Amino acid sequence: MANEKVKCLIIGSGPAGYTAAIYASRANISNILIEGLQPGGQLTTTTTIENFPGFPNGIDGTQLMAEMRQQAVNVGADVRPGLVKAIDLSKRPFAATLDGNTTIEADAVIVATGASAKYLGLDDEKKYQGLGVSACATCDGFFYRKRVVAVVGGGDTACEEAHYLSNLARKVYMIVRKDYLRASAAMQKRVMEKENIEILFNTNTEGLYGTEGVEGAHLVKFRGTPQEERYDLPIDGFFLAIGHMPNTAFLNGQLELDAQGYIVTQQPSTRTSIEGVFAAGDVADPDYRQAVAAAGSGCRAALDMERFLNQ
Repeated sequence: MANEKVKCLIIGSGPAGYTAAIYASRANISNILIEGLQPGGQLTTTTTIENFPGFPNGIDGTQLMAEMRQQAVNVGADVRPGLVKAIDLSKRPFAATLDGNTTIEADAVIVATGASAKYLGLDDEKKYQGLGVSACATCDGFFYRKRVVAVVGGGDTACEEAHYLSNLARKVYMIVRKDYLRASAAMQKRVMEKENIEILFNTNTEGLYGTEGVEGAHLVKFRGTPQEERYDLPIDGFFLAIGHMPNTAFLNGQLELDAQGYIVTQQPSTRTSIEGVFAAGDVADPDYRQAVAAAGSGCRAALDMERFLNQ
């Protein structure tokens, strides 16, 4: 088993991880960034990004992450593919075990592993990823102006996404498997008052169809009952809003998490419940989940880490 030592270990890529690596490297702090299962994070599953500052004509998500990665490498970050299988945060230096059985010891750790959107588990979700399927209305809603979209879910997140899309799209369907919304009364009122939002209760999605992108959804109403009804709903976009899963399993409960599983930070800093461990990006952000916010928190985590090491 190979052992390495470094001042700072950054776990996870995406805007938070790469930004943290850029700031750490420019502060002359030796760092290793382990990219994880999805180098570049969730942005690599999107197409054109039009709300990241500095790109007036938009930029492809994969290209943006590739350029961020290269910027980190250019200033001296040691960016590596791989996966952190386990980490011991009980003492310093912290020790992380990688998938190739390499152990990296670090005086500080920045966790930037993100959060994965929950999907229904349909093969068509993967088939049409970036071609009409999205898990972020704020990121992709702009592309569906004056078009017809569907939002899956019945909680606060789904209502927020549907309401946001209703200001862009011509028509918004909410596909809700129960006969009621789980959202707060205030959120329910907001969607029910919008004329271009239609709620399809007792409805499940069984598939999607389309030639080059999403053109519609295969739906079933009252599934498994005598009233079962199957039909196709023509739509241009299919938005998942059934929640996110923070990628924290490898931590094995060593850091304080909130009720949803997100890492708790000591606001306004990025410090966690263990001294010397910091969290950035979606893994510690259940509210915003935006690339620019993640990049900003990566900057803050690197600055917090630098101050910690200097002390």
